[in-house]
Amino acid sequence: QVQLAESGGGSVQAGGSLRLSCAASSYTSDSRYMGWFRQAPGKEREPVAGIWLAGGTTSYAGSVQGRFTISRDRTRNTVYLQMDGLKIDDTGMYYCAAGTGWCANEIYSWGQGTKVTVSS
Repeated sequence: QVQLAESGGGSVQAGGSLRLSCAASSYTSDSRYMGWFRQAPGKEREPVAGIWLAGGTTSYAGSVQGRFTISRDRTRNTVYLQMDGLKIDDTGMYYCAAGTGWCANEIYSWGQGTKVTVSS
């Protein structure tokens, strides 16, 4: 089971950028997918971006399309989330995830979270 460690969260003004990093202990046969979920205050955890590791196919929530980009560095076992044009509604706790697919019930490893706060 892969172990995940996130970094890169912080506080930024609307329109700014952040780059989140997720370092994985290793890629395994079960770790076919890695991505990012977020949980806003009082809301359920939701997927925002993901990448299928074998082929590099990516997927994004509609609310972040065109603003967020997920990428990977195989040599470092690291997945990144570049977040541009941040909005106040992007505020929340961001969790790195590994599993077999996009849905939360397909995730078997979670990071502890990194907080993103966007203000005006």
